[in-house]
Amino acid sequence: MASIHKDIPIDAPADHVWDALRDFGALHTRLVPGFVTNTQLVGDVRTVSFANGTVARETLVDCDDKRQRLVYAITSERLKQHSASVQVFAEGDARCRVVWIADVLPHEIAPYMDAQMDLGAAAMRAAQAKSARDKNAA
Repeated sequence: MASIHKDIPIDAPADHVWDALRDFGALHTRLVPGFVTNTQLVGDVRTVSFANGTVARETLVDCDDKRQRLVYAITSERLKQHSASVQVFAEGDARCRVVWIADVLPHEIAPYMDAQMDLGAAAMRAAQAKSARDKNAA
């Protein structure tokens, strides 16, 4: 199984980023706008439309407020296995680090997933830093 790790520094408080991350149905408006164009939430399952045209069905596995950690799984015909965790770690009052780990099969899909996660990480970093600045300016 391929494991993809992303360590994402963000110029925003951990609680601010966690609030957006834990909002499972708001990827497109709060966490990674632009990278994700739409999210439809039904119960614990979200259908995610990405900017590149891909659509994924993601199931919430766990949302742990104490550890600021969210776990989800993707089910699709192309993937034998996909599970991911995203966790926020405070680094002072105004900065945090997000660790995003995805385990995927088949191995051949890993380069694509890695590149998509890079795009998602960049969108998250930019959106969260901007929303934290906007919040502080208000």
